[in-house]
Amino acid sequence: MAHQVNGVVAEAKGAPVKLVPILVPDPGPGEALVRVKACGVCHTDLHYREGAINDDFPFLLGHEASGIVESVGDGVTNVAPGDFVIIAWRAPCGTCRSCLRGAPWYCFASRNASQPMTLADGTPLSPALGIGAFAELTLVDAGQAVKVSPQASPEVAGLVGCGIMAGFGAATNTGNVGRGDSVAVFGCGGVGNAAIAGSRLAGAHTIIGVDLDDRKLAWAKEFGATHTINATSMDPVEEIRKLTGGNGVNVAIEAVGNPVTYEQAFYARDHAGTLVLVGVPSPDMKIELPLLEIFGRGGSLKSSWYGDCLPSRDFPMLIDLYLQGRLDLDRFVSETIGIGDVEEAFHKMERGEVLRSVVVF
Repeated sequence: MAHQVNGVVAEAKGAPVKLVPILVPDPGPGEALVRVKACGVCHTDLHYREGAINDDFPFLLGHEASGIVESVGDGVTNVAPGDFVIIAWRAPCGTCRSCLRGAPWYCFASRNASQPMTLADGTPLSPALGIGAFAELTLVDAGQAVKVSPQASPEVAGLVGCGIMAGFGAATNTGNVGRGDSVAVFGCGGVGNAAIAGSRLAGAHTIIGVDLDDRKLAWAKEFGATHTINATSMDPVEEIRKLTGGNGVNVAIEAVGNPVTYEQAFYARDHAGTLVLVGVPSPDMKIELPLLEIFGRGGSLKSSWYGDCLPSRDFPMLIDLYLQGRLDLDRFVSETIGIGDVEEAFHKMERGEVLRSVVVF
């Protein structure tokens, strides 16, 4: 049986999103039907609306979500009806070449629901990141539903499913930030500030936030930045070197996805330092660096996919850290909104007014 609910759909490239009736099927084998409790408004949803991911319109947007398992299909053992879950956009298959070589966080065949959700007329929807959670119900592969403590608020828990995990993991998993390290984070939005929070928790000694917006730099201080640099008035590379004894940082994290900030992060590293790209660039962007500089500076240039996380391991850990008072996740929630307010939330995000707007149901 299909359930009719309202969902936020991007029908065409660049067009305002619409709240329309959609049909969500009951779960089949290996699937879970989740009643969404909260879903963050993420830049990736805006990228889908703008056609920057692909052109498989119409898209059912929303992916940074938590909810309650409504029902499960045959063969599902990891979750049961009534479980409070965070929905992940990576569900390792366990059988691809990456999983078999012990790196499931790079899974090349991540699982999604096999049945489509559709418009009321039967037109199949493309769910954002295989989730589609700007709706009262969504259908996912059961492996995408990660059980966590129900003591966490849905608004906070949902954000762990994307932006917080991406930033935190970029620092702690991909960048391997450790005790006494120096770190620079370029871009102090939701992902960047999660990287700052992760670096602080990992024991970094110096944490430098770089942005063009003083409001975001103030947020960076709240999350643990020891220093901030407004790149509109200062050269961030020079300032970072001044703050690190002339050397540069051990780990530079680029959370913008822009060639200019990537180059700045590249030169802001100490010799043999690590550069982590977690910001998502657009398809037309290119970077040009002297090959001799890449060789001569050594170190590592890495991309961080979803914070190189293993959701079944990392989501419960982050929620536990939050409940213990060691990781302030409430601060990421700028406002809660209704499902009809997503388009306006996109505009607030573009203006830099919010870290996260969160749709609550």
